[in-house]
Amino acid sequence: MPGETTVLEETTTPVVFVHGTRSSSSIWEEQMAVLRGRGVHCQAVDLPGHGSRLTERLTMAGAVATIRDAVEAAPAPPLLVGLSLGGYSAIAYADRYPDSISGLMLSGCSTVPRRWAMDSYRRASGLVARLRRGGASTWGVVTDMLREVSAVSPLPTLRSLTVPVWFVNGRRDPLRLDERRFRAAMGNSRFHVLGNAGHDVHLHAPEAFNRLLVGALRTVDRIARGPLGGGSAA
Repeated sequence: MPGETTVLEETTTPVVFVHGTRSSSSIWEEQMAVLRGRGVHCQAVDLPGHGSRLTERLTMAGAVATIRDAVEAAPAPPLLVGLSLGGYSAIAYADRYPDSISGLMLSGCSTVPRRWAMDSYRRASGLVARLRRGGASTWGVVTDMLREVSAVSPLPTLRSLTVPVWFVNGRRDPLRLDERRFRAAMGNSRFHVLGNAGHDVHLHAPEAFNRLLVGALRTVDRIARGPLGGGSAA
């Protein structure tokens, strides 16, 4: 299995994974297998309107509540890992509950939502949902996503956080539009761009992604153990 060469010392930090639009918790199977094989407590959630919850409507409040349930079920403040919609949802969660997590690892969400653009895409996706009757359930959630993500203000939230933040993007990811703004705003963040990878960076470059994930866990473990356990970030 890709990523199985990754070595992880004993860790007490759990992980909560949050997926992107029109997918589900199953996209994290590779990462879950690697971490669980090394005794890491981890959980991947299904957001409203996705996976086992297709009949529900997606709202950001519902996404935050879903993450909250997973965080509360974890044995310690977890590293929160989010892709795309999951990344924006993780940021919204951190804005409300900043002290409940040990860190953020974000992919596919280095673009500041622009309401005018989101509204245009939302109208277009709504038309697609109406025309594609067989796929209306999955395309309908895109309109909900665009509406909800447009209300997220990632930069002010990220600037306010005291926990470490990692950005892991694929070089071919179109949602890197504002990466420079994120870098400038987050001087203490770690940015990684993986070549030959697109939006779903954890699937396109799993070994590299998993190495960075393990490095993030090591860093938050050192922070949790106190000042003497500090060190350079991954």
